[in-house]
Amino acid sequence: MNESQIMDKLEGIFRDVFDKPDLKLTKETTPGQIDEWDSLNTINLTVAIEDEFQIKVAVSEQKELKSVQSIVELIKRKIG
Repeated sequence: MNESQIMDKLEGIFRDVFDKPDLKLTKETTPGQIDEWDSLNTINLTVAIEDEFQIKVAVSEQKELKSVQSIVELIKRKIG
């Protein structure tokens, strides 16, 4: 799976989790740019990412998720 495919899937996940059907993601998108991206929704986001990509994200790894780019990098590492 390439980065473009990961970004497409992530955009759908973000739209669902944050209930924003018109949300456009970039690799530079951060929690500060999405009002609803709080600690609770980070958990919801993590669960949705785990389900979609069939990976497991450790609690310690959740702290690394500071931008969409960091999420993409984590997914790429996990799916090999």
